[in-house]
Amino acid sequence: MSDVTTVDAGTYRGMERGSRSYLRAVLAMLAAGLATFNSLYCTQALLPTMTAELGITPFESALTVSAATGMLALCIVPASILSEKFGRGRVLITSLALAAVVGLIIPFAPGVVALIALRGLQGALLAGAPAVAMTWLSEEIHPRDLGRAMGLYIAGNTVGGLMGRLIPAGLLEFTHWQFALLGASAATLIFTIIMVALLPKQKLFKPKKISLRYELSAMASHWRNPHLALLFATAFVGMGTFVSLYNYLGFRMIEQFGLSEVLVGAVFLMYLSGTWSSAQAGTLRQKLGNGPTVIFLAVTMIVSMVAMAVDSFWVTIVALFFFTAAFFALHSSASGWIGIIATKDRAEASSMYLFCYYVGSSAVGWFSGIIFTHASWVVFVGYLTVLLCGLLAITVALARLARAEQPATVS
Repeated sequence: MSDVTTVDAGTYRGMERGSRSYLRAVLAMLAAGLATFNSLYCTQALLPTMTAELGITPFESALTVSAATGMLALCIVPASILSEKFGRGRVLITSLALAAVVGLIIPFAPGVVALIALRGLQGALLAGAPAVAMTWLSEEIHPRDLGRAMGLYIAGNTVGGLMGRLIPAGLLEFTHWQFALLGASAATLIFTIIMVALLPKQKLFKPKKISLRYELSAMASHWRNPHLALLFATAFVGMGTFVSLYNYLGFRMIEQFGLSEVLVGAVFLMYLSGTWSSAQAGTLRQKLGNGPTVIFLAVTMIVSMVAMAVDSFWVTIVALFFFTAAFFALHSSASGWIGIIATKDRAEASSMYLFCYYVGSSAVGWFSGIIFTHASWVVFVGYLTVLLCGLLAITVALARLARAEQPATVS
């Protein structure tokens, strides 16, 4: 059964806020975000426990996160291309359903290598969800209401990431880490079922004949657009720094501040600040403009990161709160900006943004493990601060470019 219906494109511009279809679409994408990011980061809160019980290093245990995000990054572009022919909804449903099944197998992996390999497979299957979700919204939601819908989708991502940490961390208090991981996988399956039940049929999607030459040309043209290229760089550096911090912060919380694994899981409640900020990012952009907004958020991330060098639990928690809120607001702003600039080949533009986003998560997160393993916490924070200074330089360039192109683009 097709997930696509046709309408008169001359009179219909998308689902509008207040309509039943808009509500179903937003709730379905919320569930998709919950399922995707619950799966993607379900091992992150378990890293200290897995390190101790499996007799591996923090760097090795973090590969259970990097393998998933790395394979997701590699498969985002192919998934996006397939969605041009078969439809966004079909790719979204197939992706999450298969990833949920693999998730139920992962806790029973016979060893560390198999565990990492299965996490990589799960990440590859998950790629279809983030690859098409933002494009689905860009195509099916009325332009006037797109910013709010995109913010709610990003908010769902943050809650999904939060649940992916809290569910296994909470279950760890009562059971073995493998069954804690199984609980997170069961939650992914439930969210997937909800998404399938609610997702409306597409009305504005127009299938294209898949041409590798055309797709490569479309992606290359996006990279030649300096505005889009800077947004792609924003995704790489921002996400790489964010995941690096959260991958290894748990070890500091246990070793320096004496928290238990369950309490370390509770630290991920900071994600709620990102849930709020991503939904409010549209309002901030309307008041300040896209350029000043991304600069302000990059500066907030730098100040927060520097504060985390202070040897104080409460200073660290407050700084983490502002860092997380700023990052997700930045992600929401940048991803929404992509949809405004790329009026043609939006799926390719979104896939390039997300490719850079998850390559940053995997590659920078992996390299940061080497720094963390061989350096002090202060040095590690200094390294992340340098990355964020690079992010600030990118946002300043974005703002200048937006100001120069003011008559041609929305800023």
